[in-house]
Formats: sequence, structure tokens, C-alpha cells
Amino acid sequence: MAHHASTASKARSQTRLPPEEDPEFQIAPMIDILLVLLVFFMSISSTEVLQVSKGVTLPVAKDAKPADKNTKGQTIINVMWGTINNVGTIEIDNKQFAQADQIQGLLQAKAQANPAMRILIRADRNVRYEYLKQVMITAGKAGVGKVTFSVVDKDSSGQ
Repeated sequence: MAHHASTASKARSQTRLPPEEDPEFQIAPMIDILLVLLVFFMSISSTEVLQVSKGVTLPVAKDAKPADKNTKGQTIINVMWGTINNVGTIEIDNKQFAQADQIQGLLQAKAQANPAMRILIRADRNVRYEYLKQVMITAGKAGVGKVTFSVVDKDSSGQ
């Protein structure tokens, strides 16, 4: 019996793996993952940053409500005003238009593709009301029912 027990313990010790050492930390896969995440977040955030026009100085509205975080199906319309020649310019998707009626086809196509679409109007503080009114009328004719205005809560221009 003793011989059988020693054979069994010998067989068990041969099948057991030797104790493992502490695993080594691999830095290369970690850097790969971090770079992929960095590129992902940069590409997501750059789409919103690119739609902001530096030619627009937003009006101040101290009592404005914070923006809705759901920007899916949103089209940004930048409305700029040249104070030297009193001429307005409308920019949608990096395309510029001089008159409000020129944007109706573009907005209509976007509204048909997404009936829940809304527009975010980023109008310069110098834009004349009549010009902005024509933009809103054209958006209504194109079938857009949701309109939001972008403003700032404090004056950063030093005026």
C-alpha cells in the first residue's frame, strides 16, 4: 500500500505545474489601446469643433438655458454680418450662401432625411433682425420645426 501511495504522490507532483512567477506588465499593448482611444475621442470631438465659425461673435443672454446634450440630427447654421458693407452671409456645412432663400433646398433635403431634425442658429450679435427673420422663415418653409439659438452667458469681447 505504501508503494501505491508513493507512486500516486509522485504522479500528482509530476502533473502539477510549477508555481508561476509574477506576470510582467506589458507596456506596448497598453500604449496601443490608449492611442486608439485618443484617436477615437479626437475624431468625435473635432466634428463639433469644426462646425463653429470664428467669424461669429455670439450675443449675450445671461438668463439663457443650457444646451440640450442631444445633438443628434442637428444642423448648425452660422449667420454672419459684415458691418462694413451691411451684408449677411449664411454658412451651413462649410457652404456659404448670401440669401436665406438659397438654403431652402438644403434644409428641405435634411428635414426629409430626418423629420426630427433641428437647427442651431449661431447668429452674430450684429446681424440685422430682418435678415435673421428671413433665415427662420426659410427654415419653416423647408419643414424644420425645431429651432435653437446659440448664445453666451457673459461678454468675452471686452465691450
